[in-house]
Amino acid sequence: MSALGTFLVATLVGACVFGLAMSLRAFFMPDRSMAKRIANLSTGGSAGVMAPNPVVGRFAERLTQLAAPASEPERNQMRQRLIQGGFRSKANLERFLVLRTMAALACPLLALLTVRDLSVQSTLFMVLAAASVGYYFPALLLDWRVNRRRALLLRPFPDALDLLVCCVEAGLGLDAAFRRVADEMHTAAPELSGEMQFVNNEIAAGVPRLEAFRHLDTRTGLSEMNALVGVLIQADRFGTSVAKALRIHAELVRAKRMLSAEERAAKASPKLTVVMILFILPSLVLVLIGPAIINIARNLWPTLTGVGGG
Repeated sequence: MSALGTFLVATLVGACVFGLAMSLRAFFMPDRSMAKRIANLSTGGSAGVMAPNPVVGRFAERLTQLAAPASEPERNQMRQRLIQGGFRSKANLERFLVLRTMAALACPLLALLTVRDLSVQSTLFMVLAAASVGYYFPALLLDWRVNRRRALLLRPFPDALDLLVCCVEAGLGLDAAFRRVADEMHTAAPELSGEMQFVNNEIAAGVPRLEAFRHLDTRTGLSEMNALVGVLIQADRFGTSVAKALRIHAELVRAKRMLSAEERAAKASPKLTVVMILFILPSLVLVLIGPAIINIARNLWPTLTGVGGG
């Protein structure tokens, strides 16, 4: 490697080490909470409370801007995506962006430390590829987490609707029915139970019921939950029977789940056909034609070789 290539690699490694160190410091040393700041102001400054470092705060802000979306709607969409993945912290977007930047800086560093003795062009290509992997890998993990959480919410959803119908028809109010279903589903479906309990907590904190239902739809991102929220809002607005509306919606959700299962079963046959063509058919052909090939190699090939030699 030439002197220029060595200088570029050393500079890049130094920048990656510095960025990774400052990222770890900004990630593991967040700003103080509101309670600590109020306590500090009320006591006139406490020696036990560490003052925030403005340099680290500005660096963390610059670090998040490196991977931040360009527009505010994209930032809100990413924040909503994090909430749907189960990350409900107020600083979830900033932490995700810091983690994304850390991964984009750490992957090239690990690649440079692992692979050596390359040309300048190969080194730059490897660094760019590793940075791309580190940048997009957290987003792929977030998508996997969101899809997994949606599946966990959707699987017991028809059963929860049936319990909700039973509670409402037994005379419980909608808030009490949500609370009872959340308690009953805590062991079998902790994710869905937590979401329903969160609705009860919001209503108890003073949030209007319809607004709490809309928050439930936003946190889950399920079309079935969106339809449920629409049914509850319309029943509350027009004064119709909540139990009847919930029963009809439960039947529709169960029918939709059955159709989804039938669709997955119908897709199994083409998938098995592709697997048979790629893996089973070559083995079958080899088993059927293999003995004939061996006989030709043993009997006919020596004769052809002898005739050719004569």
